[in-house]
Amino acid sequence: MKKIILFAFCAVNLCCHGAGLDTAKIEQLTGVKGTLNTNEGVFKVTLPRNDVKISVDGWTMPPFMGLASWAAFTEQKTDDTMVMGDTVLFQDEVSPAMSVALDNGLSVTALHNHFFYDEPKAYFMHISGMGEADKLAAAVRKVWDKVKEIRAANPQPGKTFGGAAMPAMNSITGKTIEDLLGVKGQANNGMFKVVIGRTTKMPCGCEMTKDMGVNTWAAFAGADDNALVDGDFAVLENELQSVLKSLRQDGINIVAIHSHMTQENPRILFLHYWGRGESAALARSLKKALETQTKQ
Repeated sequence: MKKIILFAFCAVNLCCHGAGLDTAKIEQLTGVKGTLNTNEGVFKVTLPRNDVKISVDGWTMPPFMGLASWAAFTEQKTDDTMVMGDTVLFQDEVSPAMSVALDNGLSVTALHNHFFYDEPKAYFMHISGMGEADKLAAAVRKVWDKVKEIRAANPQPGKTFGGAAMPAMNSITGKTIEDLLGVKGQANNGMFKVVIGRTTKMPCGCEMTKDMGVNTWAAFAGADDNALVDGDFAVLENELQSVLKSLRQDGINIVAIHSHMTQENPRILFLHYWGRGESAALARSLKKALETQTKQ
């Protein structure tokens, strides 16, 4: 009798926590075996990053110590499924993997490092998504497959974005950038930089402004026909995905997504980027991304 009661309890518990998830289908679609936490109602698949040896501070780190990509699925009251996850990426994998995630309905919520003195350098791209479990699982698989595709073509991570060598002297035409972005800038030894301010408030009521670090900026170097741009977008939380998609669609590399402050209102996130091309084309790409913010 005790065994029957125990079985019934377990059956009810499973029904209440994650039974609606087709875990076998998620495993099939992601190509990775997972585990079900019935207490939390979460099904999690984990993919150890063991295709390339990574050392941290001179020590070869096993994937168990934090070098594994994962995706966790849980049901919502709306009958939708939510996925959260983290993917371990090398520098030459970040941009392609991010584009695949964004193009397949996933949100990219952070991009940063977890270690110092790691060789090769490893970055972590955090994702989330809401919808049908099958579509979310398929999207995760596409991200991980893109990483495998890159490593199959080049077993060792790349060490450069590629492209033509930069000119020996900088000679950016600042007026072209000012006209395209509609912002006055500053010249310095042939380079050119523009800064666009935003505002937020800290709990004390103090307003944080452009010169306090709440800004979008872009710095150009090289020549007009062979330039680079690097900078930072200050975005509200509901602007992040549209700006990311716009920049990635134009081939701008995202190199970090994180916060710079705590307890500010509204919350500001910062995404850092790096792009190569003609200076005017780069400025137009930035203008297009800026316009997605004003449409929110």
